[in-house]
Amino acid sequence: MAGRWRDFGHYNARGVPGAHALGAGIENMVTGIASPPDTERGVAARLRYLTGSAAGYAAMERAGISVTPRTLFAWLAEERLPNRANRARLDAAYWDLRRHNVAADLRRRLTARGGTRIEIDPVDQSRVAPRHRRDVRVRRLTVRPRHWDTAVDAWLAEDEDTLDAIWDEVIRDLGSEYDAYSYVSSLGWNA
Repeated sequence: MAGRWRDFGHYNARGVPGAHALGAGIENMVTGIASPPDTERGVAARLRYLTGSAAGYAAMERAGISVTPRTLFAWLAEERLPNRANRARLDAAYWDLRRHNVAADLRRRLTARGGTRIEIDPVDQSRVAPRHRRDVRVRRLTVRPRHWDTAVDAWLAEDEDTLDAIWDEVIRDLGSEYDAYSYVSSLGWNA
């Protein structure tokens, strides 16, 4: 990450690292089952999604679900509900598989037409004394497809270092004051 904000927040500026905002923005594009994971309907929907493919069974295994086939059939037949711990694991497995399944669509949507235009909202300086404020404003720029492909892969792998490197490359397009956007209030885009 760039370096002039070494003691970020010292003068009461508020924001998050740009890489974190980028990852959160990608995460917010993932939608799924609306029913809560602790309801019968939510459990049934998650089980249908997970048991529909070999990847779903692998996601359940990664989440730590190890039950007998008999128990799994009882869950699928809605004869029994999983205990609280297994419901949480089912939800984790569902979102893990969902992220993997939508990654290709996210790449396609974000790289369409030469990249997606984003809006960068700078750090919130409302609590910073006027003499310490930076002159930063909302900026708009187009993030190129090569950045989006790498960003989606890094988001999927939960690789903060790569997201940070991508963010540093993206904000270089803002000119000499790019370091002013190392931390941001938010990012927005429509893809």
